[in-house]
Amino acid sequence: MRREDGYDIPLLVWRLDEPLLAISSAPLGGGIGVRGWVVNATVPMSYRRDDPDVHLTELAECLGLTGPGIGLLTGVDVAEVVSAGDGGVRVWATVGLGDPIWAAAPPSDAPPAAGTVNIVVRVPVRLSDAALVNAVATATEAKAQALWDLGLPATGTATDAVSILCAHDGPPAAYGGPRSEWGARVARAVHAAVRAGGGTGKGSGMPWSERGPGRRA
Repeated sequence: MRREDGYDIPLLVWRLDEPLLAISSAPLGGGIGVRGWVVNATVPMSYRRDDPDVHLTELAECLGLTGPGIGLLTGVDVAEVVSAGDGGVRVWATVGLGDPIWAAAPPSDAPPAAGTVNIVVRVPVRLSDAALVNAVATATEAKAQALWDLGLPATGTATDAVSILCAHDGPPAAYGGPRSEWGARVARAVHAAVRAGGGTGKGSGMPWSERGPGRRA
């Protein structure tokens, strides 16, 4: 938990034993490069800051995190994170489905409503740069499959993010597609985590409320 604007707000922190090669669409630490930590922070549904990278940098400094890392934000209570594994791959997903959308839709001036699916993936071997890009597509396809299984006519939300981390040395695996050795494991683990997170049990994807009991002093 962190103290912010008078509220106790949850966040997840991954402190890596050694830096990993990563690809990410996160507002902080996005792109491809070596990263040493990951933060996935809940923000109130009233959140209005337009500098999430600066905010996440501030959070990292408060946590004593140094060097390059990845920072994610979500309106979901990250304490409801769901984890799944498959053959050495580990996935963590915080699933907010307040406004599920189709990716291809008519133009709209309306801002996206609450909802974010944040996916963090750890692969124990080195992936080539091309395989990392392919693995992002694979994870996204698996997320969309999970939403289909949940009965949602959608491919995700407007603010979803995915981060995939792998070993930064060793012989690189060339492929990350859904029928490659490591891509298939990523797909199954992401599907399991998102499906569970969007269900009725742990990780139901309900928005975090600053008005919840015990949240404010």
